[in-house]
Amino acid sequence: MQTVGTDIQLPKDLYLEATSRCNLRCKGCILFNGGWEPQRDLSLIELIMICDQLPVLSRVALHGIGEPLLNDELPGMIRYLKDRKASVFLNSNGTLLNERRGNQLLDAGLDELRISLDAASPAGYKAVRNSDEFHRVVANVRAFSKHIKSMHLPCPKLSLWFLGTRENISELPDFVRLAASLGVAEVYLQRLVYFQDDQGYGLAKSEKTLMGSDAAITGWINESHAIAEQSGVRFNAPGFASPFDSLQARTGNPFPWRKCYRPHTLMYITAGGNVLPCCISPFAVSNYGSIILGNVFYRSLSEIWSGSRYRIFREKRQTQTPPECCRGCGTLWSL
Repeated sequence: MQTVGTDIQLPKDLYLEATSRCNLRCKGCILFNGGWEPQRDLSLIELIMICDQLPVLSRVALHGIGEPLLNDELPGMIRYLKDRKASVFLNSNGTLLNERRGNQLLDAGLDELRISLDAASPAGYKAVRNSDEFHRVVANVRAFSKHIKSMHLPCPKLSLWFLGTRENISELPDFVRLAASLGVAEVYLQRLVYFQDDQGYGLAKSEKTLMGSDAAITGWINESHAIAEQSGVRFNAPGFASPFDSLQARTGNPFPWRKCYRPHTLMYITAGGNVLPCCISPFAVSNYGSIILGNVFYRSLSEIWSGSRYRIFREKRQTQTPPECCRGCGTLWSL
């Protein structure tokens, strides 16, 4: 058994940021606000150094703030992790998913590819993603989906992701229709995360959130459910919640953050080596230093995992006043 101290196992799940670089500046992303770290790619050698410290690897995400397909070593990373018997997935904006890169992902054995699209029209895409690449992404996804089906491959599983705000939620029904037309069997409605200790930026502000949805928003979500059922598309939210439940401001639990499993089961590592509590935390606070729990280029994973910063974070998360990054998360986001 791989353990740290006497009561907590080393994580079997990792989020490894393949790169902090991105070719878009989406209005719901912290890169729109400038980002937290210098732009760099994680190297294959660095990834191996990190993963070799864990005897057991179960599930690895190769995404974070940046666009993973910008890292030329990504296929080698996937192959290494598949040799370690890990399930590998990543989130991409899809702009670079051409035939060459698509074949690289297939040959490497990627298990799941999530495409963040956030819109069903070029205008909606421009409003959220700050880009005119809507048609390129749609064409890339259509071609990749068709190629997977023509080869009768079980993987990678494809899904489309929709960052819901009060401005774009009316496009959600057409987004589900678009997924069906592209041969994508899963759609995820993702909740907007915004700073808890600052005024925010771009779309990442409290007044843009769908939390505590009104009747009109509920109507768009219910219509999307119906379209999904009719078209054979699975309509989900991150974690174990339904899309509607994930938007509820109150769950009946006054301290929902206590149930989050992530500080005990997984580790999020940036391309710069910083260890953070989870992939949500850098979007939730403007005090970035407050969520850095160590750096893998200076200390071992075991030392960080069992160190004082992690211990204090875990302990504070069980109180009525948790770390700031946990307050905007809630019970149903990650469970």
